[in-house]
Amino acid sequence: MSLNEKTINLLEFHRIRQSAAERALCAGAARRILNETPSGDPAAVAEAKERVAAICDLVKTEDGENLELPEIGFLLPKLEVEGAVLDVDEAFALGLFTERGGAFLGWLARSEKLRELASSVPDLSALRGEIFKLIDRDGKLRDLPELKKIRRRIQDLSRELESLAAKYSSGEETRRMLQSPLPSQRDGRLVLAVKANFRGRIRGIVHEVSSTGQTIFVEPEESVEKNNRLLIERGNLDAEIRRLLRELTGRIAGRREELAEFYRRIIYLETLRAKARYSLDTGGCFALDAPGEAGLRLVRARHPLLGPGAVPVDFSLDEKTRMAIITGPNTGGKTVALKTIGLFALMNQAALAVPAGEGTSLPLFDNVFADIGDEQSISQSLSTFSAHMLNIASIVSAATKDSLVLLDELGSGTDPEEGSAIAMAILDHFIEKKNIVVVTTHHGVLKNYGYSREGVENASVEFDGKTLSPTYRIVMGLPGESRALDIAARNGLDPDTLNRARSYLDEERSDVSALIAGLKEKHRELDTVSRKAGEEQKRLREERRRADLKDLSLRQKEHYLRFQGAGEFRRLLSESRKKLENLVRELREGEISREKTVKVKEFLRGLERDSAAIDAALEAEEAALKAAADGIDSDDGNGADGKNADGKGAAGGIDSPAAAVIVPGSEVLLKEGRRRGRALRKDNRGGDPFWVVEIGSVKMSLPESALVPAAPLADQKPLIGPADLAFPAEPRLELSVRGMRLDEALDALRRQIDAAVLAGMKEFSVVHGKGDGILQKGVQDYLKQERAVADYYFSRPELGGFGRTEVVLRG
Repeated sequence: MSLNEKTINLLEFHRIRQSAAERALCAGAARRILNETPSGDPAAVAEAKERVAAICDLVKTEDGENLELPEIGFLLPKLEVEGAVLDVDEAFALGLFTERGGAFLGWLARSEKLRELASSVPDLSALRGEIFKLIDRDGKLRDLPELKKIRRRIQDLSRELESLAAKYSSGEETRRMLQSPLPSQRDGRLVLAVKANFRGRIRGIVHEVSSTGQTIFVEPEESVEKNNRLLIERGNLDAEIRRLLRELTGRIAGRREELAEFYRRIIYLETLRAKARYSLDTGGCFALDAPGEAGLRLVRARHPLLGPGAVPVDFSLDEKTRMAIITGPNTGGKTVALKTIGLFALMNQAALAVPAGEGTSLPLFDNVFADIGDEQSISQSLSTFSAHMLNIASIVSAATKDSLVLLDELGSGTDPEEGSAIAMAILDHFIEKKNIVVVTTHHGVLKNYGYSREGVENASVEFDGKTLSPTYRIVMGLPGESRALDIAARNGLDPDTLNRARSYLDEERSDVSALIAGLKEKHRELDTVSRKAGEEQKRLREERRRADLKDLSLRQKEHYLRFQGAGEFRRLLSESRKKLENLVRELREGEISREKTVKVKEFLRGLERDSAAIDAALEAEEAALKAAADGIDSDDGNGADGKNADGKGAAGGIDSPAAAVIVPGSEVLLKEGRRRGRALRKDNRGGDPFWVVEIGSVKMSLPESALVPAAPLADQKPLIGPADLAFPAEPRLELSVRGMRLDEALDALRRQIDAAVLAGMKEFSVVHGKGDGILQKGVQDYLKQERAVADYYFSRPELGGFGRTEVVLRG
């Protein structure tokens, strides 16, 4: 996009750029913002907005140190000059820029969206190390060995000279010859301030005579050689420093291309950060992209330069509407609305957030043209109308179908009839070229034009008839009246003059005002009809929802009855378990035959299949009921929470398993194995919700989808699940009961012995640990009275010793 300064000045976009530039931490970034023009490249605009939005997110979560970056742009050309030497301050500025720039890149890399961009910047950490090897963090030369030696000699000579001067100021004879007891410096040499009448008494070289002639500055003979040596050493120090700086400059110049690229990228990124800060400070949002020839939509848009007092306005043009004609009273906000639209277009394409509500969308314009204000010029013999026509003529020739055209008071400044004709002809041209055009006017003819042309919509700024003042809001679809007499009355015009004006108006006025009043009445009637239709639609939707809830309630009751039936079945299985235990006891006490083993296993498999089939059917029906309830909630016009007017959920308050939810402290069942536990708290893992569940003495994190709510044991009859009926599929060679309570450990041991007997296993081990010895004693007491156990003893020390027991079963 190529915008001239005239358009930027008319819309005052330079003030927006100035405000954003003030938030930059580097002079180079501020200059870039001030000189930057909005882009017309869709890909570039989208990329810049995405990056600025990502920096906004980063600033919200963890703002950086915000250290100012020193300006080094002027030093880059110096590095290209053969033999150039940087001074200490310049080298320090380069080191500081690379250091703080590197920290800035590290901060940006915390964002996943910006990590790749930050990593593409050249790494200058080695160069930074070279600079700070010579210069400390305060910008001073470090006391390197080669400099320390020279400085020590300078210090020694300075002390000798100070001792020599002290000899003159402390001696009784020589002290009275001195104008001042303190030595002075002339051209880097130590001298004494001697009274003129004693000039011959102290032999030496005269360097200067005071303006009054009363004081002569003499360098004593005995200090001449020391002064000479001091000057030589200072020269050596300067030469050594220059040598070190020359070598450092050479190393920096060797990487000047990388340094220039680093500088360019850091300035660009700091520009984005400044725009992000501006966007956050103004409380704006990033406009959505309106693709193709789609229109524009502003939601609660506030003029960015009017501050908190700006009145939010809504404005929209759909894909079929390319032009809006805004009418209404003076000082009603027409020009402000026009400038707001233009500024939003420029800010959007400069990757700045616009001060508006979510849902604001803007197309990408290849240019923005504006004709706003009075451009009368006496020096160029231009009247107001001529200045407008000259500007509009250039807009007509330059605007394309992708341009935004803003015209304020079109057709004003000349005869109203001719001005209206010219205005309509200009608008016809823009309609043919399919420009997006927003026009303000007071011509009544143009209000009718808005109704008679396809793709054109009238709009007006609202006026409060009671207070005779504008509200600064835009009403789409209706033209507005100028209300000149009301505004004149509010501004103090005398009543007699106003009455005479009204009499002239009544004699010659057309029926346009009556037409507008009629249209407003029709608009109110349509609003009433639309509101009633919406209420009726909401009522019908609620009735349908209630019917669906009633059907769902019946299905839930049926499901609950089946759930109770399943409980009866489980109790039946519990009784069958007694038979099973008798059978197992026979196996323990008698001989184990293959026929008996197969018979027991088949019995268990049959029980598991029947119980699993019932559970699967119940879970499928429960899922179907949940889906039905979710469907009813999604159709609910009252909100996404699926609640009725009485506050009950979609389940209609039915006390059934399907209606229960998991909350901290509630009891739950694991779908796999039907183990009972207690939900402690939610485990924030992202994605599907997880719960920390306590099962016995073990705590584990499980997905919510693997759990079902369970009524407390006090509220339901005891049920028995497949996990209580089935033995382990295979016995374990090593059973670990560490961390269990004693009753849990003994229950696990009982199951292990039963499974081992069925599988024909002769030996296994139990790991119970040492601890306080409770598990150790309890396990061995149980084994002592278990008839299926032939022997038990502690393991060898290398296998666990007293923390592990070996078990031998009977043959």
